[in-house]
Amino acid sequence: MTFADAISECGLIAILRGITTAEVEAVGQVLVEAGIRVAEIPLNSPDPFASIEKMAMAFKGKLVVGAGTVLSVQDVNLLKAHGGQISVSPDCNEAVIARAKELGLEPVPGVFTPTEAFAAIRAGATHLKLFPAEAVSPATVKAWRAVLPRHVKVYAVGGITPANMQGWVDAGVAGFGIGSNIYKQGATAAAVAKSAKEFITAWRALKS
Repeated sequence: MTFADAISECGLIAILRGITTAEVEAVGQVLVEAGIRVAEIPLNSPDPFASIEKMAMAFKGKLVVGAGTVLSVQDVNLLKAHGGQISVSPDCNEAVIARAKELGLEPVPGVFTPTEAFAAIRAGATHLKLFPAEAVSPATVKAWRAVLPRHVKVYAVGGITPANMQGWVDAGVAGFGIGSNIYKQGATAAAVAKSAKEFITAWRALKS
């Protein structure tokens, strides 16, 4: 399963900041059962590359797994070596984007202005992370969509809840990155399952 396949099936990316290697199978299972197809393990989590590798192997073909908080070319190299498929960053680092493309990974750089968005696009990105989304509004995406290439997808990340997704989708986002509203460090698999199902229900209602 490619990132394009997964994100077209469900436009939600579960951000599992702080997850441990011991938790990834239980959490991954409830995400898959809920209908989420993309998981991001930020690199400021405990032993992140081991967790990425374990989750990618356990859910091959069911869950696209990658890293978040990717800040350097070396991070990208390690991500590839451990079986990750997507490289998500909080910033627009053209070298990181280019290296991800070279290695066959999907870069998802963080952008906050049109200048950053177009720099990311020129570096090869076709998926952009609007971060932090809670500091702007859906009107920002609506304005961007008037000038961004049509094939470029924008994902809102930060402060997203099932209740506020509608406005963002209406403005033109392709999906969302969901962090602590799906997974908080130390959360039980049951708690993650409940939150994931709430987001999936809201997402499907928007798309029906």
